[in-house]
Amino acid sequence: MESHDLTAQLQAQVAEAYAVGRALNICAGNSKKFYGRIATGETLDLSGHCGIIHYAPEELVLTARAGTPLTEIETALAERQQMLAFEPPHFATTTTLGGVVATGLSGPRRACAGSVRDFVLGLRLLNGRGERLKFGGEVMKNVAGYDVSRLQTAALGTLGVLLEISLKVLPRPASERTLVFSATQHEGRSLALGWLNRPLPISATAWYKNQLYVRLSGHAAVVENVAVQLGGQQLEHAAMWWQALRDHTLDYFTHDKPLWRLALPATAPELPLAGEWL
Repeated sequence: MESHDLTAQLQAQVAEAYAVGRALNICAGNSKKFYGRIATGETLDLSGHCGIIHYAPEELVLTARAGTPLTEIETALAERQQMLAFEPPHFATTTTLGGVVATGLSGPRRACAGSVRDFVLGLRLLNGRGERLKFGGEVMKNVAGYDVSRLQTAALGTLGVLLEISLKVLPRPASERTLVFSATQHEGRSLALGWLNRPLPISATAWYKNQLYVRLSGHAAVVENVAVQLGGQQLEHAAMWWQALRDHTLDYFTHDKPLWRLALPATAPELPLAGEWL
C-alpha cells in the first residue's frame, strides 16, 4: 500500500490557477467522468495523493487521502471484519475515496443504512484560493463543523479539493441472504414498504423485471429465522447480483436510451410512463 502526501504540490497548483483565473478539472481515478456536467480546465491530478492515514477498528473510524483506491480501503476493512456503511459503485478499478465522496453515490444499501453523507465525520480540503481548511474530526459526538463536512458530499468538487476524509465504518454482518419474490411493481413496493417498517434485518431491496429482491444481513440465526418468515426463493450467487446492480452492469444499464431518475414519495401512485423500470 503506497502512501504519498502531495498537499503542498496540489496547494501550489490551485493557488497558481486562482492567481491567473484558470479553471481546474479535479480528477483521480477518472472512473466517473460521465457523471455530472462535462468538466473542463487544467487537470488537477489527485491519484498520487493516496494512503490510509489512520484506521482505528475499535473506534470504527478510518481516515484516508482522497486519491486512495477504494479497493485498498475495502480490503483493509475486510481484514478486520468491517466495511463501509454504504456501497459505493466500482465503475473501474481506479475508483478512489475522493470520487466516492465527491459524487455521493451510495449503492443498494442507501435506503436501509444511509448515504455517504451520513458517515462523513470530517475532512481536509483546499478552497478555491489554495488555502487549507479542516472541518469535523474523527469522533462522532465531538465533530465541530459537522454539517460543513457533509456539505462537501456530492458537491462534485465545486466547493473545494478534497484532501483527506474521515469516515465512520461498520462491522461486517456475519450472514447475508437474498430472497426473491414474484411481484408486479405495485406489489413489490407494497411488500418492501411493509417489511422496511418492521424491525427486520433488511439491508437492501430492489425491484427488477417483476421480481422483488430482498437482502437480509445480520446474525446468522436472525437472518435464518426472518428468511423462513418472509418466504420467497433464495437467490444463488446473490453477491454477484447486488454487485452488478451497484456497478450498473445489469442488463438494464446496457442500452443507449436516456435514463431518468425519479425521486417520489414512497407511497406515490405508479406513473403512466413507458419504458423499463428498476
